[in-house]
Amino acid sequence: MASGSPPRAGKRRGLPAPKLTIASAEQRCWNHKLRNVLDTVPKKHQPEVKAALQAIASANSERAATAGRDAFARMDGRAHPKTVERLERDWARRTASYAFPTEHWKHRRTTNVIESPFAAVRRRTSAARRFKQVENATALIWKTLLVVEHHFRALNAPHLCTAVSDGVLYRDGVREWTPTRKRRAA
Repeated sequence: MASGSPPRAGKRRGLPAPKLTIASAEQRCWNHKLRNVLDTVPKKHQPEVKAALQAIASANSERAATAGRDAFARMDGRAHPKTVERLERDWARRTASYAFPTEHWKHRRTTNVIESPFAAVRRRTSAARRFKQVENATALIWKTLLVVEHHFRALNAPHLCTAVSDGVLYRDGVREWTPTRKRRAA
């Protein structure tokens, strides 16, 4: 969601604009990638390939995930070259979560936090088929998101968001470095 004010029609209806939106590194969704990779595998081989891919996705360090990917490529590379190619595509963007606190990995490894609220938006906007004014559609979207927001799962370790925002570096989920300006103040 972009920050800013909704159209005037939204303000008249009491729809507040988001106060802050923060983005850090881009993390691609492991769930979607695993489904895309499995699409390249014959059905009879999917259970064992799925287990291997899930082990890679849930590795406890970037090094372990990379080692799992490489082992998978060695084992299945000849039999399923498209599978390996698809697994390796966007690798850095799927392992971005390792540069954040371990407590946040569950939230960062999937896009469900984004897709779930927008499923409700899609249901309502597709039922209306079209809106004559953009402001009306925008107001409906904001109101739907505000209603769905009450069912959001709370973020694990929200106190660590400040550290991430301040530039604290993490490697494999463990705090590694504190910025100089913050160390002097502490």
